Amino acid sequence: MKYYYDLHIHSDLSPCASEDMTPSNIVNMSYIKGLNIISVTDHNTTENLPSFLQLCDNRGIKFIPGIEVTTKEEVHALCYFMKLDRAMDFGRLIYDSLPDIKNIPSIFGQQNIYNNKDEVTGTLDKLLLSASGYSLEEVCSLAHKHCGTMIPAHINKKSNSVLGILGFIPPGLKINFVEIHSKSEINEKVIKKYNIIKNSDAHYLTDISEAVNSIELNNADEIYKYLFINSLLNDCGTEGS
Repeated sequence: MKYYYDLHIHSDLSPCASEDMTPSNIVNMSYIKGLNIISVTDHNTTENLPSFLQLCDNRGIKFIPGIEVTTKEEVHALCYFMKLDRAMDFGRLIYDSLPDIKNIPSIFGQQNIYNNKDEVTGTLDKLLLSASGYSLEEVCSLAHKHCGTMIPAHINKKSNSVLGILGFIPPGLKINFVEIHSKSEINEKVIKKYNIIKNSDAHYLTDISEAVNSIELNNADEIYKYLFINSLLNDCGTEGS
């Protein structure tokens, strides 16, 4: 059957996202829009992921722990994980590698951490829009070590994309998927060897995908087999988050 997804959503923890992007608002909007599988991928942090698990479970939505890493080259890369604890460990490595540049909320926006009741429980000090200390290949390798996978984000956008920054996809990069921005053009020859996902990159509630992008699965847990490298599943087991 078709499972409708949006695997690139930012919560209010991302400074560039709306303050309306709280856990409850995101999950309820995803439910209203008929999505079956979602991932929250904040910039360079995973600290809001725990709040989403129970909320998604209550709504019958499969939640994949995720993060959008800004690499040393300023390329955005989506990373997804089978287990929450692995995602949290990975997220802390990325956050710790950020330069000691403090966020200025009045300029860049809030970086709020929420519980599952939409209560703010803390903030992050470092500016999450900074580049991490890891290269694209290092982020890919680190994701695999944490039983995750990496997908270059919105590769056909001019800013913060692997094609926009590097001009090519490194041939040795161990990826199966790339993310395409649906409103930008793409050279089909560049991506013919990769599978494609399309997401909203939502920073506002209204931007979360309608039920238009889907994957054929027997059940929601098969999303891991779909997205992840088979050998990686063998190394990490098949237990989900």
